[in-house]
Amino acid sequence: MNFSPFLRVEREGRDGSRHYVIHTHDPKFTVELTPDASAPDRIGRGLIKRVHVPNSWAGDYTKYAKVIAAAQEFFGQSFAAPTAKTETRRFSV
Repeated sequence: MNFSPFLRVEREGRDGSRHYVIHTHDPKFTVELTPDASAPDRIGRGLIKRVHVPNSWAGDYTKYAKVIAAAQEFFGQSFAAPTAKTETRRFSV
């Protein structure tokens, strides 16, 4: 799966860290997630706390359900061990 339009932001605060996945291409949206403590790796795909979507997409849940599912998948994979630079260069990523 191509995760290039996604970006994960983690912010530290008094109440702990907050995690956001931002979709940088159209439609631009933000999903706030928390790690799933009941998952085997203690992160899982993340639990959705909040979704910020453009007004033009409000109410059209089938339209962005796939993109939000991809954002959750990206969230889980973003905690994985980083790939070596030689591998990313070989695949032109």
